[in-house]
Amino acid sequence: MAEIIVPPPQVDPDAEIARLAERHEAAGGFGIQLLNIIGGQVDGLIDRLPREVQDQLGQATHAALVQALSAASRSRQSVPDQSPWMIRAVGSAMGAAGGFGGLPTALAELPLTTTMLLRVIEGVAVEHGFDPEAASVRFDCVQVFSAAGPLAHDDGADVGFMSARMALSGAAMQSLITRVAPRLAAAMGQKLAAQTIPVLGAAAGAATNYAYVGYYTDIAHVHFGLRRLAVEADIPHEAAVDQLRAVLSVPRKSRPGPRMTP
Repeated sequence: MAEIIVPPPQVDPDAEIARLAERHEAAGGFGIQLLNIIGGQVDGLIDRLPREVQDQLGQATHAALVQALSAASRSRQSVPDQSPWMIRAVGSAMGAAGGFGGLPTALAELPLTTTMLLRVIEGVAVEHGFDPEAASVRFDCVQVFSAAGPLAHDDGADVGFMSARMALSGAAMQSLITRVAPRLAAAMGQKLAAQTIPVLGAAAGAATNYAYVGYYTDIAHVHFGLRRLAVEADIPHEAAVDQLRAVLSVPRKSRPGPRMTP
C-alpha cells in the first residue's frame, strides 16, 4: 500500500495578518491605563527627570542594551524560559525595588530591566521556531526595541521596526543598537520618571515593568509572527509588513476577518 502523505496545513495570510494587527493594537493598553491610575498624567513624565539624567539617558540606555545582549543569551544556559505570569511577577518585583529608592535605584535597575525584556523577546522568537543564538535572530530581537514604547500612545500604525535586516556583522549590530537606543531611551526615561513619583515610586516601578513586559511580548509576537508567516506562506517579508500596515490603517470596526482571542 502506498504511503499516504498528509499535506501540511495551508497558511491563511489574511487571517494571520488580521490576528497580528489585533495583537499589535492591544500591546500595552492595560498597562497604560494602570499607569494613569497610579501615576496621574503620563505625558511629559521625562520632564520630571533632572536635566543631567535626561542628557545621559541615551548613553545609559545604549550601554544597558549592549550589556543586555550578552547577559540575556548567557542566562538562557542556566535559566529556562518562564511562563508569562512568572515573567510579569518578577518584572513587577524588580520595578518595585527600583522605584522604592527613587532615582538612584531606578537607574541601577535600568540594565536589569533591559536584560529581562530582551530575554522575553528571545523567548518569543523561540516560540515561533527561531534560534535565539542565530545572528539574524539576535538582530531581530534588538530591532523589536525600536517599536514605540507603551507610554508613547502609539496609534498602532508604527511598524517601522519591522524593516529589512542590514548585512549581518558585528558592525551592523552596533549600528542597529545606536539607532535603537534613542527610542528605547524614550521609553526607559518615562519609566524612570514614573519611579520617582513621591510615595508611589515602588508602585509606579512595578506597574511600568508590568506594562513593558506585556507590550514587548506582544510586539515580539507581531515581529516574529510576520517572519514566520513570510516563510510558511512563501511571501516576501516586506509584503507581509505592507499588508499589516494597510490593515492597521483601517478602523477596527471596519475590518473583515477574525478577532484575536484573549
